[in-house]
Amino acid sequence: MQKALIYFALGTVVSFLINYFFLSSENIGLELYYAVAFGAAWGVAYYLDTPDFTLPKKLGLSFVVMGILVLVGTLIFKLELAIPSILKFSMVFVAYYLIASFRGTKSLRKYD
Repeated sequence: MQKALIYFALGTVVSFLINYFFLSSENIGLELYYAVAFGAAWGVAYYLDTPDFTLPKKLGLSFVVMGILVLVGTLIFKLELAIPSILKFSMVFVAYYLIASFRGTKSLRKYD
């Protein structure tokens, strides 16, 4: 769980800094929200990357997190601005497991 939080924090910070310095940011709050979605994807993907979770449970939990992102984004901004957060989340989540699929263990975690 601790490493998942580290992945979340690093993903959020790196995403925000890239968007802030390399893209034109007119709304800092929105950029921070998208960065949190990006970081959440890395953190949740890492947390779920264990044999303890079945594929349906991994998908279900990822949909719950996407629902929370949309709900929070709709409350703070508008639905049209909240939708890109789940797109970012989905792309990162799928990319994590695509990269993991190339490993023999089908996981990016190191097990002792």
